[in-house]
Amino acid sequence: MSAPLRSVDGQDEAAVLREIQAALRDLRFGAVEITVHNAQVVQIERKEKFRLQNSSGKSH
Repeated sequence: MSAPLRSVDGQDEAAVLREIQAALRDLRFGAVEITVHNAQVVQIERKEKFRLQNSSGKSH
């Protein structure tokens, strides 16, 4: 059972959760960093990593 979504210090918790879900969507390798200041989410940063592979199988 989950707690009901509510406003936290004037912030719409449902909207914040939607933004976090959007940052996680289709992320295969990387990180999502959530910055909180004075009990409010002020920034959501998505860092994605791509690994390029040599199609010939040779390493340089």
